[in-house]
Amino acid sequence: MPLYEYVCDSCQVIYQVRHGMNEAPLQTCQRCGGSVKRLLSAPCLNLHNFSSPTEAKYAKMTPREEIAREKELQKFYETVWLPPPVKHNPWEEH
Repeated sequence: MPLYEYVCDSCQVIYQVRHGMNEAPLQTCQRCGGSVKRLLSAPCLNLHNFSSPTEAKYAKMTPREEIAREKELQKFYETVWLPPPVKHNPWEEH
């Protein structure tokens, strides 16, 4: 299932959402109710045998440089992960 990123420029939040290609995209910001737009993101390709995209992104950085970079990015936008909605009641017997 693809990971999509949506940005709300009014409250400066980036939402990361997993949904199918045929599912409806996120339309409104969860915080302010304003409109969001989908960001173009690079696909997650693991060509160098890193365990995650984050590991590949920071492979040549020291931990101090990594923290400094993330702090700089978070000054402008906050990244929020929106989990998929629950489609069934886990307490119901099947």
